[in-house]
Amino acid sequence: MMKQFKIMLPTVAEAKEFVTAASKCAFDVDVHYNRVIIDAKSILGVLSLDLAKILTVELHGDDEKFEEFLAKKAPGKCSAA
Repeated sequence: MMKQFKIMLPTVAEAKEFVTAASKCAFDVDVHYNRVIIDAKSILGVLSLDLAKILTVELHGDDEKFEEFLAKKAPGKCSAA
């Protein structure tokens, strides 16, 4: 089952934290922005996205801890750039 979350990563530090958390998942995690799909476990890929925009994260598995992390990064809940 695939799950989607909307998140914002307004700072480079938050992007690094996101990639570190995604890397702990035993399944694929993708980040979508417009028509671009990036592997969430790639720091260069994530940093190449426009971090000022809302991103869609797609999980190809279940990880409750990572889902809680993503909930904290929802638009309106994350820190400002």
